[in-house]
Amino acid sequence: MYVAVKGGERAIDNAHRLLAHERRGDREVPELLLAQISEQLALGVDRVMSEGSLYDRELAALAIKQARGDLIEAIFLVRAFRATLPRFGATEPLDTGAMQVRRRVSSTFKDVPGGQVLGPTFDYTHRLLDPQLAEGFVPEQPATAEAASAPMPRVTDILGRDGLIEPSPQGPIDAPVGDLTREPLSFPADRDLRLQNLARADEGFLLALGYSTQRGYGRNHPFAGEIRFGEVEVEFFAEEVGFAVPLGPIALTECQMVNQFKGSATEAPCFTRGYGLAFGQSERKTMSMALVDRSLRARELGEEVVAPAQDEEFVMSHSDNVQATGFVEHLKLPHYVDFQSELGLLRKLRQEFADTSNETQLKEAAE
Repeated sequence: MYVAVKGGERAIDNAHRLLAHERRGDREVPELLLAQISEQLALGVDRVMSEGSLYDRELAALAIKQARGDLIEAIFLVRAFRATLPRFGATEPLDTGAMQVRRRVSSTFKDVPGGQVLGPTFDYTHRLLDPQLAEGFVPEQPATAEAASAPMPRVTDILGRDGLIEPSPQGPIDAPVGDLTREPLSFPADRDLRLQNLARADEGFLLALGYSTQRGYGRNHPFAGEIRFGEVEVEFFAEEVGFAVPLGPIALTECQMVNQFKGSATEAPCFTRGYGLAFGQSERKTMSMALVDRSLRARELGEEVVAPAQDEEFVMSHSDNVQATGFVEHLKLPHYVDFQSELGLLRKLRQEFADTSNETQLKEAAE
């Protein structure tokens, strides 16, 4: 039996032991293995990798286990570990057009080159609890096919050939890319920093902001031009050999939103873009990211900034769940001195108020 102990350090040590005890749970139940988490809680692992900014399924699974399933705590653990790693350089830009596609859908065109690939998705399920899963149910093998090896043209590229969508915003080729993990955030922020911030941002926060734009809080009328999920080869330029060498594939989800058109006295109206990219199968995250990315482009597109999702300082300063968690949860730590100071001040003010009220009542009685 665990009992309370006196003394701050001893109490904290015992709290750690109690946490480990509770994490393990009933010893009669088999311990959860990292492979089980990685394979059967894959979407949770994908989120931890994306918001933790580290692509490593085993470490993400370990963090989820250590955090008892608290994904924000797991993200915190992954980021803390990431901060200890050396950096050797930057990889070549990823070519998502060459993705080995496992899922690819578009809500703008029914018949897209390469076809619609439904892949693994909750989209067509009935959202009813399945009692069979509680009994160790083994599903039948699905009819499978190899991932599409031929490059599938992006829907936005099809629109771009006809000039119906703005060109993808391009910065100078040799311009340095910002790094929020090494440099403090400052404003105004370029799109590279905004997208980096959104990729690490809390999914729920982005979902709420993206939803707000659809309800009229910001000019945004989106269509999901394309959502694709699959494996992309990562390459690193090795100076020793003089060319890029493959490091291996990673799973990514990419979302291209087609948004309301714009035009001017000198430019014909055309659709605008919103973009999202995240590790693993993270469709809700990338869709929300693309919605918010488009909203944050309001100033560069000459639109009035009137909604929270269009305010880059509001969005970027409050999107990080690790920072938000630290600021909120620090309220659990001792604030005895601060509170006693405010308590003393409040009592003094109440006494002064009471004295003034008594004087007023005496004057009114005398009159």
